[in-house]
Amino acid sequence: MKTINLKDYYDHIGIDTYMDIPDEVFDIFEEYRKTEQAYQSRIRYHKAYYSLDRNDGIEHSALFVSLSPDEIYERKLTSEQLHAAIATLPDKQAKRIYAHYFLGMSKTAIAKAEGVNKSQVTRSINQGLSHLEKYLKNVL
Repeated sequence: MKTINLKDYYDHIGIDTYMDIPDEVFDIFEEYRKTEQAYQSRIRYHKAYYSLDRNDGIEHSALFVSLSPDEIYERKLTSEQLHAAIATLPDKQAKRIYAHYFLGMSKTAIAKAEGVNKSQVTRSINQGLSHLEKYLKNVL
């Protein structure tokens, strides 16, 4: 067991609050502290705190930490599963869901482009989402 001061780890705690925690939890806190120190050091080294409108990429690389290989793989799997689920939908539902959620078109705009009533588009999208939910629950 280790004793830590929560004030050192949480900004919103204003008074010294000591707590005993298991060694495993302490190791996690220390790993977070070291990661945060490295992040702040990277910002300082690249002088990314001076300007966010310089457009040389320094701010982006300092402020947006790259994804780990596990996160990249997980996103790829999720994307593949989503595309596979959409492929199981009828053509109209798939196109309407794609237009609404991926292209950002409103249901009214989709209905106008297809020459149908907005309620038909809404019903089609809702049925498609219901089908996707069932499909993804079975897959996952």
